[in-house]
Amino acid sequence: MGSATLITFIVYLIGMLLIGFAAYRLTSNLSDYVLGGRRLSPGVAALSAGASDMSGWLLLGLPGAIYASGLAEAWIGVGLAIGAYLNWQFVARRLRVYTEVAKDSITVPDYLENRFHDHSHILRVISALVILLFFTFYTSSGMVAGATLFEASFDLTYTQALWIGAIVTISYTFLGGFLAVSWTDFVQGILMFLALIAVPIVAAQELGGFSEAVDAVGQIDPGHLQMVQGVGAMAIISSLAWGLGYFGQPHILVRFMALRSPKDVPKARLIGIGWMVIGLYGAIFTGLFGLAYVAANDVSGLGSFGVALTEQDGVQMLDNSETIFIAFSQILFHPVIAGILLAAILSAIMSTIDSQLLVSSSALAEDFYKAIFRKNASDRELVWIGRVAVAGIALAAIFLASGAENTVLELVSYAWAGFGAAFGPIIILSLFWKGITRNGALTGIIVGAVTVVVWADFLSGGIFDLYELVPGFILSGIAAILVSLAGTPPKEVAAEFEEATRQ
Repeated sequence: MGSATLITFIVYLIGMLLIGFAAYRLTSNLSDYVLGGRRLSPGVAALSAGASDMSGWLLLGLPGAIYASGLAEAWIGVGLAIGAYLNWQFVARRLRVYTEVAKDSITVPDYLENRFHDHSHILRVISALVILLFFTFYTSSGMVAGATLFEASFDLTYTQALWIGAIVTISYTFLGGFLAVSWTDFVQGILMFLALIAVPIVAAQELGGFSEAVDAVGQIDPGHLQMVQGVGAMAIISSLAWGLGYFGQPHILVRFMALRSPKDVPKARLIGIGWMVIGLYGAIFTGLFGLAYVAANDVSGLGSFGVALTEQDGVQMLDNSETIFIAFSQILFHPVIAGILLAAILSAIMSTIDSQLLVSSSALAEDFYKAIFRKNASDRELVWIGRVAVAGIALAAIFLASGAENTVLELVSYAWAGFGAAFGPIIILSLFWKGITRNGALTGIIVGAVTVVVWADFLSGGIFDLYELVPGFILSGIAAILVSLAGTPPKEVAAEFEEATRQ
């Protein structure tokens, strides 16, 4: 990496840490640390939700999948765009209102316990366990992506790269909590957006124009331009089903809860979905044009950046398709711009890791420590328990990432399915159906989480070659409804539901 690129990259990292210090001074209690005191503006809420949602997948995973397999992989983007819109349209406002009505709940397990008046705490504890289980895998995927970036850019060993990337992210999350995470995600979301516009446009110009770039892809492999032909129905259903996951992602749901007012939802929805659709287009064209560019140009210099090349059927290819964005940033741009683009990749990674660490730490502080061990713990004590939890969970994720062999996309898909199946149906039912009971919600969470683990680890392939989120989501919903129909929610729960839905 050139000195100009390195300096730009370091300036970005210092900027993120300064935001963490600023947020530290504004964080005085657990609500501030976990939910930012419910004072996020629509723009910050929308971009921080998008940035924490898309992560390294948008700049590494999706372009890599398109580069390797073509537009058949774009169905994931279609499913995500639809799911995100429906989440903002139907869940955001109701959840913002209901979490305030339900004893001003500040975490997803907190909301579920208060929504169902569960005095046994079992619903809270089971929810927190599911969060810790899947977020540890999710966070480790981000650590892998960050290490890949640092390893390629700074000529470091994988282990050195893993620790450097982790330390920066842990530092500002540890210090500033939700405000630091949301403000940095806002900056990171803008950076990701600009990068995803710039890279495919410059790549198309280098290939002679948009239509010429598309033609070049078709000459290498016509199948790369096909979304339907040659793609099985099961594969399309599995890709579209990613959209179902949105309803159960704790790090996205807390953005809805943190909005300063339910009236801000329409503006936040417009900003968030606009950002997402343009970003998805940018990622898709980055992968497509990357195939044409690498095949037609001398890119042997990429070896100095840790980007290896190979040959497939006489066509020059990247050995790791998920490095295509890194490759473009080094080939097409001035060193200063390259530094900004590399910072955009790190932004995507950090913006998800920080949110996951925060939700996990709040699960430990609020949903284990306070609920079970120290019911009268002070806010200051809980904030520090949360900070210690950030460090502990991050260390566990680093340990998992140190031996990771899966791609970023594979790791993300597993955790995404886990949250979507465990919490998605329950969140929807809790907001729209007065008849759901505590036992129904608990059963649904357990069935959803177990189905994802069993399906992914033991049943995938053959007749079961379907994304585990689909059976998990369906079985979770069915289980919750059937068990709820066998009981009746308490009168005070039904009355509270009526109050929340009237607002």
